[in-house]
Order: sequence, then C-alpha cells, then structure tokens
Amino acid sequence: MTLQQLKYVITIADAGSINKASEQLFVSQPSLTSSVKELEREIGITIFIRTGKGVVPTGEGTDFLIRARQLYQQYELLSEKYSSGKNIRRKFGVSAQHYSFAVKAFVETVKKYDTLDFDFAIRETRTLEVISDVGSLKSEIGILYRSDYNRKLINKLLRENELEFHPLINCRAYVYVWKDHPLAGEESISMEQLHDYPRLTFEQGSGSSSFLAEEILSENDYARSITSNDRATQLNLMVGLNGYTLCSGIICEELNGSDFIAVPFREDENNPNAVMEIGYITKKYSRHSDIAEDYISEMKKYLAGVRT
Repeated sequence: MTLQQLKYVITIADAGSINKASEQLFVSQPSLTSSVKELEREIGITIFIRTGKGVVPTGEGTDFLIRARQLYQQYELLSEKYSSGKNIRRKFGVSAQHYSFAVKAFVETVKKYDTLDFDFAIRETRTLEVISDVGSLKSEIGILYRSDYNRKLINKLLRENELEFHPLINCRAYVYVWKDHPLAGEESISMEQLHDYPRLTFEQGSGSSSFLAEEILSENDYARSITSNDRATQLNLMVGLNGYTLCSGIICEELNGSDFIAVPFREDENNPNAVMEIGYITKKYSRHSDIAEDYISEMKKYLAGVRT
C-alpha cells in the first residue's frame, strides 16, 4: 500500500468516477484502474463497484476510505511543515445546514489566508451529507442542530460515524419571512396565523424522515408545504408566495440583506416552542487544524453578539 494509491482512491471517491479522477490526477484511466485493483488485492477487499453513472464505495470500501483520508491528511500536514520542496496546497472544508452565520465565519476565516496556497470549500447541504462529509473527512467541520425531537437519531448517526458534537448556541424558534409579508409587523406569530401561507423546507432526500429536517418544529402538521434545495430559491418563494420558514432567528444581514426578518414564534397548547441546540461536529480523536480553530473562533465571535 502506498500513499499514491491512497491519493488515487480518495480522488476517485470524491470524483465519483475513474474517468473524472483520471483527468484530475493526469493519470491514464488504465493505469489508475490497475493501481486500484492492485491495492484491492493487497488489502483483500473491493473498494468500489461500478454503476451506470460511475463508481460508488462498497461498505468495506467506505470504512477503508475514512481511514485512508485520515492517514493522507496527516501526510499532507507533515509534508507542508517539513518539506523543503514544492508547497502542497492545504485543504479546509465546511459542510453545513443553511446557516448564514456559518458562511459569514467562513468568509472571515478565508480572509486571513492566501487562497493561492489553500483549497477552501463550503458546502450547504442535507443533514445526512453534513454528517457523511465530516465522517469521511471530506470536510473538517460540520454545522447542524439538535433538539429534543431529533436528538436521539442525530446522536446515533454521530456515534456511527465516530463524530463529536460541540454546542455553540441555543435558540428558540423564529418565523423567517419577507419584510412585506402580511405578518411581518407582528410581535410574534402563532401556528394558527401561518395556516394560510406555505411553509418552506430544505429537501433532505427521498424517504428522509422529519427527524432529519433542517427546520425546527418539523414534527408539527402543516397544511401547506413547499420543498426546495437552494437558499436563493427559498428566498424567492418567500417574496413570490409569502412563504415562511421556521429557523433559529440568527440572520446575517451583511450576507442576506435587509429584505427578510425573523419574528418570534408564539407557542400555544397544541404547538409548543422548542430549543435548537446549534453546534459543530468533528471527527473523534482528531486534532483541529489551525484553519479549523480560526473558523470555530469566528463562529463563536459572531454568535457572542446574537440575542437568543
């Protein structure tokens, strides 16, 4: 087993196909395929299976790739620190549910570094993918929330992926609407008042349960609901259809603008409020990179000024 082979299989996993990985690595497809087969023979497992759309890791392959990423990441860090030869571009990635404060912290972190020397990535994505990305070390940090409703499942998924949850802030539910929404001037908004307007949610994939929803109070019944997978689309639906979403109320106007507001959700006997425990997740037993430490610091700095 060589570091080159580890780099090959990691690149294939990220690209989703041997052909794309071949282009990225500047290695011929037959040579890449041969190297992977040689590695598979050595370790005694099949890492990838071919599909009509490319390749996907097997169960054993997924476990191997997690450890391969950990090992190769340490190699890159050692090379950067001690090699006198060419510099290796360091990588830092964040996977998050749709939180503007996470993007703001990312922006402030990137400003501190020379983007010529680093590969940065921020992925606003589904709950399961946030967990998977950090579990496989595709991203070093993940951002998501827990509540009394979803905590049991989220904790189970974190344990299965050898991840730790680090709390950042606790928030009550807010109703996020366009500034000219008919309810925008209310001091608080009840579920009854929202009945005539569509609830907007972020798509979590086919068959996903409400336990994986990004929005708080997902266990409630909603008369009208529209799903999207893009922040800009959701904002457009707020304007065009007077839609709303239930969120933490932490809105970064610098990035989102001032055309949208968060109004406290008013609970009643049938629709109690809930607490969002927002935090970041990391791989167990791993040491944070200096960039990750800066990113965590920027999140805490921003959230320190938030009223909850």
